[in-house]
Amino acid sequence: MTDTSPYALPEAALVERRQRARAPFRKARRERERVRLLGQTVDLVRPEEVLHHVETWVKARRKVVIANHNLNSLALLQKAPRLQQFYDRADLVEVDSTPLIHFAKLLGLHGKAFHRCTYLDWRDHFWSLVDRNGWRVMYVGGEPAVVERARGRLAYEYPNADIKVRDGFFVATPGSRDNTVVVNEVNAFQPHILFVGMGMPRQELWILDNLDALPDCAVFSVGAAFDYEAGEQKAAPRWMGRMGVEWLFRLLHDPKRLARRYLVEPWSLSHLIAADLWTAFKARRARA
Repeated sequence: MTDTSPYALPEAALVERRQRARAPFRKARRERERVRLLGQTVDLVRPEEVLHHVETWVKARRKVVIANHNLNSLALLQKAPRLQQFYDRADLVEVDSTPLIHFAKLLGLHGKAFHRCTYLDWRDHFWSLVDRNGWRVMYVGGEPAVVERARGRLAYEYPNADIKVRDGFFVATPGSRDNTVVVNEVNAFQPHILFVGMGMPRQELWILDNLDALPDCAVFSVGAAFDYEAGEQKAAPRWMGRMGVEWLFRLLHDPKRLARRYLVEPWSLSHLIAADLWTAFKARRARA
């Protein structure tokens, strides 16, 4: 019988994804994966490594924070310095930027293309993991109709996943009635995974302000992850991410919102780039 559900995926796509060979990866944290880049601490990890660590943390019922850095977050740190407290608290900081990976290589760090890591790079593996383990996943953020559509599609494809959504239209001020209701909803659901997708820097500051009141779970800042799952935003082909031109795809699709982020903001990092290049140059001279 043909599946006519609006959430159904082509059977060939499901079979191909599930039969795809898994890339080998390290299962233990290692010292040189955590590096300093443009004044920030980041982790050079593969998507498979992120999910291995998350699975370990979830099984141990640890409260952990998984963050990410890109050029936008680095620029925002100069405007919203309290963001630094969030990144200092993070247990894992993904590098969501191929240009940053290339810059790490230029500095002599061991950055590789596969260290570029964000939700879109591990989403399929993640949801398969959730489905196998029957995890509870909650998403906070986005528009009501959009996140509900994303929940429906994911629940159909991964029937063993327990998924709850809460839109991002609430007063996020700590202690406000709205915020208290949201935190209580999270605690009542007791998620294994909490996705917060309210855009930078709101999502990071919300996690920082409410972390102590949240249950023990893995907390991710994921931006518009469920917009992609709902089909509200079109994701760039993953080869564009690996090539470092995903930003161009997104800019062409949303120039009004992203022109400043991609064409102006990176220049505010010039002093950090110069400082890292000078430090790397001195280190190489000392080794010569």
